[in-house]
Order: sequence, then C-alpha cells, then structure tokens
Amino acid sequence: MSSQVPADLKYAKSHEWVRINGDTATVGITDHAQHELTDVVFVELPAVGRVVKAGEACAVVESVKTASDIYSPVSGTITAVNAAVVDDPSQVNSAPYGNGWFYQLKLSQPTEATSLLTPADYSTQIGA
Repeated sequence: MSSQVPADLKYAKSHEWVRINGDTATVGITDHAQHELTDVVFVELPAVGRVVKAGEACAVVESVKTASDIYSPVSGTITAVNAAVVDDPSQVNSAPYGNGWFYQLKLSQPTEATSLLTPADYSTQIGA
C-alpha cells in the first residue's frame, strides 16, 4: 500500500512532517510512519512553552506494536498541543495530516526547514 506524501509539507528522515505557515510550524507523523506503527494507542505530547531543538525527542507515540520517540524537525517554542490525539490516539492513524497532528511551535530558526526533505525526497526514502 503506498503512503500519502502531501506536496505542501516538509519531511524529516525520522518520519515527522512539518507544515510551515509564517513563523509557525505544525508537526505530526507521516502516513508511512502510522502504517509502520499500526494501531496507535497512546500519545504523549510536549508541554506548551517548552523550547525544543531540531532533532530533539519531544513526544512519544505508542502502538500495539511498539513505542517510538517523536523528534522535532525544527527548533522553536511549543505554542500548542493537540489534546484531541491524547484523548483519541486513533486520529494519528485515521488522519495523520489532518486531526492527527501533534503540536505547533514558533520557529526560532526558520532556515532549518530548508534542510528538511522535499515530498519527492521523502517518497524516495520510503520507496513510495
């Protein structure tokens, strides 16, 4: 089954996606990642106000199969978390690019996004 790789996002090699709007980035895990994890049963998100660096583990997702750290693809300060995925982790599986997002942050180094994977590069990485 081929994974969705939306063209308007940037991707981390560790399977997180980023949607950048001005100086705000929304972060979640990719369709490919949620397929690999299978049924997500628990999500732990970072605290609002936490400062994270690109590549830093800042959230945890658990599935019936495994637990996995979620790494921030960009640096910044967490401004919002998606409490809905904590209450209903299955949204990560059903809508990874929609209601299944994890957190938003205010970018501290916007140029970091240029080093993330393009949709084409990410598709190549996952063999899509």
